[in-house]
Amino acid sequence: SSTLVTAGVYLLIRFNMILNENLCLFLLLISTLTMFMAGLGANFEFDLKKIIALSTLSQLGLMMSILSMGNYKLAFFHLLTHALFKALLFMCAGAIIHNLKDTQDIRFMGNLMVHMPLTCICMNISNLALCGMPFLAGFYSKDLILEVVSMDFVNIFIFLLFFISTGLTVCYSFRLCYYSITGDFNFYSLHSLNDEGWIMLKSMLLMLMFVIFSGSMLMWLIFPTPVMICLPLELKMLALFVSLIGAWLGYEMAKFSLSWVSNSLKFYSYSYFFGIMWFMPNISTFSMNYVPLVLSFNFYKSFDQGWNEYFGGQGMYKSLKNSSLLIQFLQNNNMKIYLILIILWVIILFLILLV
Repeated sequence: SSTLVTAGVYLLIRFNMILNENLCLFLLLISTLTMFMAGLGANFEFDLKKIIALSTLSQLGLMMSILSMGNYKLAFFHLLTHALFKALLFMCAGAIIHNLKDTQDIRFMGNLMVHMPLTCICMNISNLALCGMPFLAGFYSKDLILEVVSMDFVNIFIFLLFFISTGLTVCYSFRLCYYSITGDFNFYSLHSLNDEGWIMLKSMLLMLMFVIFSGSMLMWLIFPTPVMICLPLELKMLALFVSLIGAWLGYEMAKFSLSWVSNSLKFYSYSYFFGIMWFMPNISTFSMNYVPLVLSFNFYKSFDQGWNEYFGGQGMYKSLKNSSLLIQFLQNNNMKIYLILIILWVIILFLILLV
């Protein structure tokens, strides 16, 4: 998530000077909608890897939106800090999945803090960095981005999408916290959960240092002069306020009584809709695949399984089989066949003599 996925964003940051105004507006709309869609989708997901992948998509939307507003340095800054805390988050998730015998469903986890304390501490801190917890890596870039958006001349739709998406980020992070780190332990009674993978732990604790300190370090390196932010108190506190509401909602919505209803068949169409990322497969995959698949099916039916088969493999096999059966029958040295052949031979001789 820190290198491959963000390569496209990095390229756009490098080529920021060729983005014109109309393209920037289009990019801004698409990226904020992506951010909102991914954040909403992650709240309906139960697969640990999918939640983290959707979270990456949401952060990519954030980078792209601030880039399309013209702040390429801020986008690059968030790209770097996001790479650090998301790498740690993926490592923690990998360690947890491995310890749970390759179980990715967060409903099977719970109370992992008791069994895997160090991994959970790392995961919690990287989750908080993702939410923009003050003075962790994510805070420096995310808070600055939100304040720049508040200062910028944007319409209310984009502004609301930005802050709602931030709230959703905190929401799914705390939901993940509730399901995996706190709550009830839902795995098998006989389990191999331990925190003894020292190779992973060494890397994770090293990354933890980066997650805690790199935000300020990178900020001093990328912005040597202070960034002037001039906002009223309400807007200044809005990011924090939205985050707190998101955290509270995430923790409340994850509780069994509520999550059971929201994921039941009553709300199946909603959870299905958000789970498939707003008909994305219908738009991108199925619409592209339908014609080639039907065409190939017809080709397969008429050629591979049709005339080609009749004149080729199966047809040849059948004719060879029938002729070999006949020859084998003739070579069985049957008395009646022998007599019939003699009669036939005599008739042929008689005909030749007549001619």
